[in-house]
Parts: sequence; structure tokens; C-alpha cells
Amino acid sequence: MPRPRLLAALCGALLCASGLFAASGDFCDSSQCLNGGTCILGQDNTPFYCLCPEGFTGLICNETEKGPCFPNPCRNEAECRVVDDSHRGDVFTEYVCMCHHGYTGVHCETICTMPLGMETGAIADSQISASSVHLGFMGLQRWAPELARLHRTGIVNAWTASNYDKNPWIQVNLMRKMRVMGVVTQGASRAGSAEYLKTFKVAYSDNGHKFQFIQGAEGTGDKIFVGNMDNSGLKVNLFDFPLEVQYVRLVPIICHRGCTLRFELLGCEVNGCAEPLGMKDNSIPDRQITASSIYRTWGLNAFSWYPFYARLDKQGKFNAWTAQTNDASEWLQIDLGSERQVAGII
Repeated sequence: MPRPRLLAALCGALLCASGLFAASGDFCDSSQCLNGGTCILGQDNTPFYCLCPEGFTGLICNETEKGPCFPNPCRNEAECRVVDDSHRGDVFTEYVCMCHHGYTGVHCETICTMPLGMETGAIADSQISASSVHLGFMGLQRWAPELARLHRTGIVNAWTASNYDKNPWIQVNLMRKMRVMGVVTQGASRAGSAEYLKTFKVAYSDNGHKFQFIQGAEGTGDKIFVGNMDNSGLKVNLFDFPLEVQYVRLVPIICHRGCTLRFELLGCEVNGCAEPLGMKDNSIPDRQITASSIYRTWGLNAFSWYPFYARLDKQGKFNAWTAQTNDASEWLQIDLGSERQVAGII
């Protein structure tokens, strides 16, 4: 019968057409794809393929997509972020490590909260200046800026601004551009009364003439740092972003009784080379420390001042290296074990 044959032919044509449409990318049952992938009907001999969400790959989206942040190249628990997430296959662009406070470097590998030298004296008196100085006890007590060192002791042991100074400040010239991450403040006792900074600002400069203040979040103006609550405790303030500067200035805003301050700057060298290499903590072993000679008290080995005693803050009766003679030809040598960058010595 011609009519049934016509219907059969028409149905066959429709099925063929639907097959063509399916081959061009129709959706299928997405339960076949894992991790939220979308199932797309395949072509030729491929029954289907999975369109995977970001972060997954593989035939059925069952594999974690590898990129510059997998595994995490950042150190000290820093977060890795892909700068540009456009990629082709497994070819990715660059990434950036989001460092926690106190760390810096491309991979957050450098601890950058080392004391810069106020307390130890590595920052010289000549590098510290102030807007004014308080003269106490008939002008005999000079509360000078070079006294503003953390934990300094004595009757006169801090910087105090003049009572007549309406815009006091104290600043440090680091002598070169350094990375500054924060400040530690401490008050002092003057004439039997506690004095300290309750709030202050921090300004910075490259030339010592033009200063600008650290800014608060979202255009709120100059950032106000919270200072101390007494004259002896320490208050640590870390900056939101490191400063690469030569001059750092602290500007008191609200003072308790008088603007009296002892402080320390925290940071590191711009090149990140400011960490101890291991003499003090013994990570450099004794065998790697040698010298031209050894002094032996009474000529006895038991009373010798060996090279490996030359460790910072070593305690005991024999707590340093001593050469046999007081001669310019004597030397002490450290084998670092591998090639290292040395920026200075304490």
C-alpha cells in the first residue's frame, strides 16, 4: 500500500535528521559526567563527551585540572592565585602568591619582620632625629631621640617631645631603601608617671624632605594606629602593605600625659636577605667553623677558646673564639656548606 510506505519513509527521514542534530552537539544525560560536568552527545564513534567546570578535566571530569597553583608553589601557607585564568588545555599563565603578614618575596619565602636595629644599636644615634626634645630637671635631663630604643633602661631612657611642640615627630634614616613591615612601640616612666602614645600616624619618604602618610582603607584618609595602654608593654602594629623606603617617621596624635616613646622598626632588606645564617642557633655545625689559631689558657686543651665557640650570645666560661696572638694575620672562617648570599654581619 503506497500510503504506509510513504509514512515509513517520512519517519525514517525524521529519525535520520534527528541523528544529524544529535551529532552536532545535543545534550545527553549529565549523570554520566562527574563534578558537575555537562554531557554533550559526541560525533562519529564517540557516544558523548563531558564539558567540565573550571578546575576539572578528564573524560568524565574525574581529574583535577593541573595549573600553576597545583601543587601550591607558595610558601608559609600563602594563597596562590592565577593572574589570568585563560588557558588552553594545560597551558596556564602566571600566578601570584598572597603573603600573610610578615612575609614577602615572590613565593612568600622571606620572613620580613626582623628588628631593623633600634634596640641593638645597629641603627646609629646619628640616624635618629626628632622635631623637639624635652629638657627636664632644670635642663639637665635631655630626653633625646637617640634614647627612643626599645627596652632602654635608666632614669632618662626614652624620647619625649617638648611640651611646646604642637606637631611632634620622630624619624629614622635607614641610610638605604629597606622594606619596612611594621613598628613596635613602648612608653616610659618620667618623673614617676607613665607616659606613652595612645594613637599615632606613620609617614615615609625616600629623600627625607617630602613625606606621605600611610593611608587607611577605602579612602578614609591617614591611617591612625592604636598605640600603648601603659608605659612598659609592647604594642606591635604591622602595615597592610610593606613600605620600601629610606625614612620612617612616627607622628604622635594622642599622648598619655606626655609624648614619650621607645620603639623598633620591623622589616628586612629589599632583596629579602636579612635572615641569620645559623651561627647562633647551631644550624652551622662546629666542624664548619675554623680559625688560624686557638688560644689555650695555661696551654691546656681543656681551657681552649675554640672557633666553634664564636656564636652570638653564647654562655659559659668559654663563650667565644680567641686567637693565639694579637696579630692582624689571625682569622676566623665559616664554611656555609653551599653558595649563600651574605648581606652583613653582627
